[in-house]
Amino acid sequence: MKKILTIAAMAAMSASLFAQTDTVKVQSDKDTVEGFRFTTIDSVGITPVKDQNRSSTCWAFSTIGFLESEVLRTKGKELDLSEMFVVSKTMIDRAVYCVRLYNEPHFAPGGSAYDVIYCMEHYGLVPQEAMPGIRYGWTKNDTLPVHSELDHVASGYLKGLNGLKRISPVWKEGLQAVYDTYLGKCPEEFTYEGKTYTPKSFVKELGLKADDYVSFTSYTHHPFYEKFALEVPDNWRMDQMYNLPIDELMQVIDNALAKGYTLAWGADVSEIGFTRKGIGVVPDDDHGADITGSDMAKWVGMTADKKKEELTKKPLPEKEITQQMRQDAYDNWETTDDHGMQIFGIAKDQNGKKYYMIKNSWGTMRSDYKGIWYVSEAFMRYKTNDVLVHKNAVPKEIKKKIQW
Repeated sequence: MKKILTIAAMAAMSASLFAQTDTVKVQSDKDTVEGFRFTTIDSVGITPVKDQNRSSTCWAFSTIGFLESEVLRTKGKELDLSEMFVVSKTMIDRAVYCVRLYNEPHFAPGGSAYDVIYCMEHYGLVPQEAMPGIRYGWTKNDTLPVHSELDHVASGYLKGLNGLKRISPVWKEGLQAVYDTYLGKCPEEFTYEGKTYTPKSFVKELGLKADDYVSFTSYTHHPFYEKFALEVPDNWRMDQMYNLPIDELMQVIDNALAKGYTLAWGADVSEIGFTRKGIGVVPDDDHGADITGSDMAKWVGMTADKKKEELTKKPLPEKEITQQMRQDAYDNWETTDDHGMQIFGIAKDQNGKKYYMIKNSWGTMRSDYKGIWYVSEAFMRYKTNDVLVHKNAVPKEIKKKIQW
């Protein structure tokens, strides 16, 4: 996914977002955005919100958060896993892929939820303390764009291979040294809570299995109930996803939450209705003056930012999302692979409208809900690219249709 780069300061990693993680608490109505009042209907345990800072690594943060919730669900244990271990392993793999294709694909720091699952299966995982990540800068209130520097250096290294008739067998070692310099070396062995592990033995200790997780999407340019590799730039590993009608994809999401599972969520957040304050809606902007009660002449003269503010400051009528609307937005590049987050609960606003509770990775200072976003059902139907979920969370009737 092309990641939205956040400029928020990093919240202290050790600070807990909620009073407890097994029963998620949401802030009271008095803390909400003006015009919105939410009541939690159901929620699943999550670990504290983190901050990806100025990095294009939401795919790692969202899926690591998802796996942390899986451990919380199965073992009742809250732990902090290292995102940068996954980033280092994934970017070297992506570089090898690009070089094998003569650097024709674009080498970029984005990725997908499947990249984390692949890393877990082939390389393992490590706790945050075993590989903290950025070795210089990236502390609270730090604005130094260290990750942007890393991305420029790494991409420049690969570009330096272009035009050569032959490359040496050690080029990858040079690139690995770049990632080791900025992120630290990936540990081959470490001690955690008094026991020594390798990254793979740590995964086994956590009880996580790559085969337990499956991806779903919903587009009409491939047959429903079959698998295909979603054609977005950061699905470079060509993860095969089950294709469902949008109504059934929503059933997967709702069933997972009802059964106590979270989901890793790939979405487009470039829409007018996705705010940096914690709201995601699909306002009927074609009738903006009418639904906001604005004078038409005044509305026409408003800036785009002012219109967005008016359309997202309180609950308003939304567009009715169809399968064809999803497909059209995908085909015309309106829907892109922007951002990865974690779905963990359901809430309702003061009018009884349903929203999904989303854990973001932009720290606790960006949104009015301390790092949590409230996304309407319409937004979820319209702007979901894909979801990753435990296979046991999939409804039985859908498993039959996809010939599980």
